[in-house]
Amino acid sequence: MDTVAVIDFETTGLSPAMGDRATEVAVVIVDNGIIVDRYQSLMHSGAYIPPFIERLTGISNAMLSKAPPAEEVMQALAEFVGDVPLVAHNASFDSKFLDAEWSRISRYRQQAFACSMLLARRIYPAARDHKLGTLVQHLGLPSAARAHRALADAEMTAHLWVKMVSDIKLEYCLNAVPHELLCTVQKTSKAHIRRCMDQARHRLESVRD
Repeated sequence: MDTVAVIDFETTGLSPAMGDRATEVAVVIVDNGIIVDRYQSLMHSGAYIPPFIERLTGISNAMLSKAPPAEEVMQALAEFVGDVPLVAHNASFDSKFLDAEWSRISRYRQQAFACSMLLARRIYPAARDHKLGTLVQHLGLPSAARAHRALADAEMTAHLWVKMVSDIKLEYCLNAVPHELLCTVQKTSKAHIRRCMDQARHRLESVRD
């Protein structure tokens, strides 16, 4: 199983293009199906947290006033993650904030994002919906006492990722499930998933031979 960095942001809103900023970030490193390291920090950018976001996350403007500067946190994050492939639940959201915050320190992401939400839609079509909390409950995975905090959500996403990789191996008779394959699967229609997996198995077998 690949080593991956599972990342989650809490933010002031939905879009960095509209001026929203990250307020907290957490990363969980998963190696061979095991969580081996973690990084978490609040971050102070000077941005204001609206009351409804404070109620959702529990992160207040007072908390951020004592947090390290956003640039310092993003530099530490870059050093922690390195070039490890990335995973997030709803990666289109987290990737936008990561790219926006890293650009402020002249850091530009090289590695791809895999999206556990897009993958779950293809792997677990019977789930009621594909929100993180729903999937954790549906699959009987460890749940956090409080969602919408970065480390709690990153850890739940990490457990979901490990479960998905394990289930894909069993369902499609794969000895390995590379991050690159799952980046392809998340863009593949449900009707063509099996063909995509069969092609991957044949490629892996030919490399092994």
